[in-house]
Amino acid sequence: MDTGVCVRHEAFQLAMHGTSVAQARHRTLAWLLRHSIAGEPAETAVLITSELVTNALVHSVSDVISCALHLDNGHLRIEVTDQGTIKTAPAVQHPALEDLSGRGLLLVDTLSEAWGVTPVTPCGQTVWAIVPTRP
Repeated sequence: MDTGVCVRHEAFQLAMHGTSVAQARHRTLAWLLRHSIAGEPAETAVLITSELVTNALVHSVSDVISCALHLDNGHLRIEVTDQGTIKTAPAVQHPALEDLSGRGLLLVDTLSEAWGVTPVTPCGQTVWAIVPTRP
């Protein structure tokens, strides 16, 4: 049975390196543009990807970070998976105005339709966010 829904996927891995955030942004934007997602939805998706990859770089002990993009019926699911052994799930912080960091998940929470964390066996976690791709 054909439901008329076209699901598209992209997955890539990044080394634990400072240039990985820029690589993730570039790959996400290029993939979205190939699928005719531009403007505010693309900008939002790239920013969320950047924040999730940054968090994985800063807060996990991993060799590799995996990213996955799933485009389905007007929504993009962004997933960033680390291999970390940290047992506490990421949470939205409310930093003071003078704090230089701590706003990543606050941005993700504000800009996404939904977000969450899924544990990965035997270790690690996937932090995901859903972004609408239609205005």
